[in-house]
Amino acid sequence: MLRTPSAVRDAERHTAHNYHPLPVVISSAEGAWLTDVDGRRYLDCLAGYSALNFGHRHPKLIEAAHTQLDRLTLTSRAFIHDQFADFCRELAALCGKDLVLPMNTGAEAVETGIKVARKWGYQVKGVTPGQANIVVAEGNFHGRTTTIVSFSTDEDARADFGPYTPGFTVVPYGDLAALTAAIDENTVAVLLEPIQGEQGVVVPPEGYLPGVREVCTERNVLFIADEIQSGLGRTGATFACEQEGVVPDMYLLGKALGGGIVPVSAVAANADVLGVLKPGQHGSTFGGNPLACAVATEVVRLLATGEFQRRSAELGERLHAGLRGLVGKGLVAVRGRGLWAGLDIDPALMTGREACERLMERGVLAKDTHGSTIRLAPPLVITEEEIDHAVAQLAAVLAG
Repeated sequence: MLRTPSAVRDAERHTAHNYHPLPVVISSAEGAWLTDVDGRRYLDCLAGYSALNFGHRHPKLIEAAHTQLDRLTLTSRAFIHDQFADFCRELAALCGKDLVLPMNTGAEAVETGIKVARKWGYQVKGVTPGQANIVVAEGNFHGRTTTIVSFSTDEDARADFGPYTPGFTVVPYGDLAALTAAIDENTVAVLLEPIQGEQGVVVPPEGYLPGVREVCTERNVLFIADEIQSGLGRTGATFACEQEGVVPDMYLLGKALGGGIVPVSAVAANADVLGVLKPGQHGSTFGGNPLACAVATEVVRLLATGEFQRRSAELGERLHAGLRGLVGKGLVAVRGRGLWAGLDIDPALMTGREACERLMERGVLAKDTHGSTIRLAPPLVITEEEIDHAVAQLAAVLAG
């Protein structure tokens, strides 16, 4: 008798229904593959929304976690531990920035970036007290806290969670003229995803990010790049901004930084920005804890080799070539960069949810978003043969 149906019912019985997961119950994983409670294997083409860039249970990351678990797991930031300096120094170097502020979740990194930008605006730029504003983009996804959903344009994420936090101006994504017009004397930052993930892996028009960089410099506004999903190798470079020749004032990082083992996020910026914070003004009990730092330092060292960025770029070409071959055969459009793709399915065929359910039946796991769109973001350890397998399964689903 299959265990999955009863395991799904048990999982749903005592949880709030804030997610609508596929009816699969995972019990183990290795590399790019997952195994469910009935022993069936699945190719993971979501990678924990890019939290598993290095695959499941990467040996070096597991070793780092095991070693640290036997020594020290938590001190809080009331004390300094022996993993902290290496993590901050090596991540700062990877980012090309002076300072790092470790946190836990992506949403915490975004909230930290907002607070730092406002404080910088008041203390450095001289913005009118209480009047700081931040320009953001339609279709954004930066997290689900009350402040962050206040500037979401996704009604599922936003509706019925008001009153909303003021201080944000929303403009169309990719529209440099609208962004420029929205900046006023009290604007402290522009907060953008270099590629919008939740929206369907939307890549902005050529020249947009360099234009944002230029206008931010001209108007003395911080450019904050939310690279929580797009960063750390996902697009074929360490950061998606790199591929446009752009260096933001602040990086927001998370997901893959924890190696698929622990939640780790961070804000990276120069001292003239992050230096506005003083003791007692911002913090997190678990932020920068020893276990997190031990794992994340190994993540940074893996990225420092350049191997995973190259894999993403090279294998991404193979993935996108295969997907483009399905346009007109059930796919309407393909977007993305590196090992990251958004696929628009002909809505006359099926919804994105239906496509993901059918892929699941064929042993491939992916995630839908916004109706008929699905996202593919396999671990960067995936092989050419596994990419071809995923594309073949998608082709079979589309062919009915």
